[in-house]
Amino acid sequence: MRVSRLYIPVALATGQPLELDEESGHYLRTVLRLKKDDAIMLFNGEGVEYLSQVAEMTRKSVLITVGDGQSRDVESPLRVNLGLGIARGDRMDWSVQKAVELGVNHITPLLTERCVVQFKGDKKPQRWLHWQKIIYHAAEQSGRTYMPELAEVQSLSNWLLIPHGLKLFLDPHAQCSLAELQPDNKQVTLLTGPEGGFSEQERSLAKAAGFIPVRMGKRILRAETAALTALAAVQMLWGDFAV
Repeated sequence: MRVSRLYIPVALATGQPLELDEESGHYLRTVLRLKKDDAIMLFNGEGVEYLSQVAEMTRKSVLITVGDGQSRDVESPLRVNLGLGIARGDRMDWSVQKAVELGVNHITPLLTERCVVQFKGDKKPQRWLHWQKIIYHAAEQSGRTYMPELAEVQSLSNWLLIPHGLKLFLDPHAQCSLAELQPDNKQVTLLTGPEGGFSEQERSLAKAAGFIPVRMGKRILRAETAALTALAAVQMLWGDFAV
């Protein structure tokens, strides 16, 4: 029987009694429907899993006894930094979730000229927290023991100054393909646009910052399709998909 996994962002130690916060407790009770003495796999994003047990389950609290820890690393040797042009609603959620499954290490949501999403009032921190939860659950589901990082929402122009490694941006009009390139030090930075793609000014800024335009075949892909296709392709070429 498959044991469910739960991300807990606290220090964990074998034999430690751990009372879950309200949200995690609710998840175990109503979503996973666990009961007293059921097994649960805990991890805190530092590479170790703890096969643990539900010690107490009430409407008000859930107490876990932390079991033995075992190191388990399922990370790709390729480090991938993703600059993700913000798309609308479910498209962005889907892109974030699948990027985690495909082994991304760092995600930055980017505001671009053709971004149709508007952040008013406290919407920006709310959306960030929403995407962070998606990352947590995607890591739980996919068996990752190290947690991908989610940066604050920022402008494309500011983000372009940060990345390292082989810097690529997806451009359906590019002449270069991924197969013609090779990353240095197993590091790749991918830049993908929103639904409307990048403006000419943004394309020029990316090139000036050292980003290489690459194409993903001859067809025009939707924003969310392009990002995930590129992630799968770099894992196949330089990561762990070819193993």
